[in-house]
Amino acid sequence: MAGGDMADTVLLEVQDSVATITLNRPAQMNALSVEMMEDMLAVVRGLRNRDDFDVVVICGAGDHFMAGGDLKDFSRYFDQDSAARQVSFRAIIEQLINPIVEVLQGLRQPVVTQVRGACAGFGLSLVLGSDLAVCADNAKFTTAYSAIALPADGGMSWFLPRIVGARKALELLMLAERFDAAEALRLGIVNKVVTADALETETSALVARLSTGPRHAYAEIKRLVAGGPNVTLEAQLQNEADAFGRCGGTGDFVEGVTAFLDKRKPSFRGG
Repeated sequence: MAGGDMADTVLLEVQDSVATITLNRPAQMNALSVEMMEDMLAVVRGLRNRDDFDVVVICGAGDHFMAGGDLKDFSRYFDQDSAARQVSFRAIIEQLINPIVEVLQGLRQPVVTQVRGACAGFGLSLVLGSDLAVCADNAKFTTAYSAIALPADGGMSWFLPRIVGARKALELLMLAERFDAAEALRLGIVNKVVTADALETETSALVARLSTGPRHAYAEIKRLVAGGPNVTLEAQLQNEADAFGRCGGTGDFVEGVTAFLDKRKPSFRGG
């Protein structure tokens, strides 16, 4: 694999300006074990220091994206008393899950999730936290947490209300009922639903479009959209002005305007 790196449960391949992260426990429906958290954190942290990719794709090996947490793995902590378990599970979230989300959110490159089959728990958090999501029509989603007496992790309680609204988010989190790809599209959780056979092709087409797009503009768009809900309109208008100015100074802006006036497709180079 050109540009490939491997951790036991997570694969990374960087090729043709695309960094593909593959959740790699297909026999367990890519259920999230503690080892998998550690491997994924190592993989995403490694991306921060690389500049050889323009898009990130997160997908699952086999027939599923991620079937939630590996409950058999979590049960290893049951020999601890209540106080010790509280310490253990808080540490898992603080030291492994939270940094994964923070690193992915901090990347300037667009992050795309490609979903098929089961998508539950932290798998759904990854979808909610991605910039764009494409799923197969056989995808099945659930928040899952309350079914095992847990609240949420991976930023789900932050992302979900912002996408579907507080009332619907409470329903999805409290009842943990399954919903299909069509409902995920209706709620705005995914951007596009395609047949399972077309999933790879459709995702590749989207990624190809993003990888040849204006990378500085994409980075500014990500920052503006992520920060917008937390500031006043006045502050966001200033943030837009600052971002507009930075992008206005790039070669890609000149190319975009020139291409429009020349009635041709722009050739962005990230400058």
